[in-house]
Amino acid sequence: MERILVIANGELEPGLGSRLSSLAFDQVIAVDGGADHCRRLGLVPDLVVGDLDSLAPESLAHFAQAGVPCERHPAQKDETDLELALRKAMRQGAGHIVLACALGGRLDMILANVLLLAQPEYRGARIELWEPRRTSWLLRPPGGEIPGMPGDTLSLIPLQGDAEGVATEGLAYPLRGETLRFGHGRGLSNVFREAPARVRLGAGMLLVVHTPGRA
Repeated sequence: MERILVIANGELEPGLGSRLSSLAFDQVIAVDGGADHCRRLGLVPDLVVGDLDSLAPESLAHFAQAGVPCERHPAQKDETDLELALRKAMRQGAGHIVLACALGGRLDMILANVLLLAQPEYRGARIELWEPRRTSWLLRPPGGEIPGMPGDTLSLIPLQGDAEGVATEGLAYPLRGETLRFGHGRGLSNVFREAPARVRLGAGMLLVVHTPGRA
């Protein structure tokens, strides 16, 4: 199963490049203007995907000269460019997808990018949203182990309705088979008491947001 880095067209935050360099990737896919971020990060993508409405012409020419293939789509389509890139990564056998530069800028795009994780077609891969420090991913039943260090911050946010039967181990504010209501803040800003922490989930989905240290 391949580990694929997908660089979207959101904000490129300082410090992200050094974090990305800590992990080896089998492929890099740039999403439209994400190819501009690749140039700034010194990365050569294996593929550029999108309608290319936000990609600088000089970046397009630069990567074309380097032999990077470009999968161009019409601007009028039902999917976002990021959706197309994630589908491409899944077809190429991704088991672990690191999604960078997917946040910042337009609120509607941020929400759409986060909610993409809940789509059934991506169940076969672990998709992580990376910021310079923070990591977010989707947790489905029966739950799992959460890596971290004592003192780290952990938020559990229900997606697509209530999350039921939530029980935690290793956190300062334990949950004991409880329901986290969709739209409520009960699961925010918990703290690792020991590592790893564990979260059991009976039904629903949780967006896990891990921040090293205090958020």
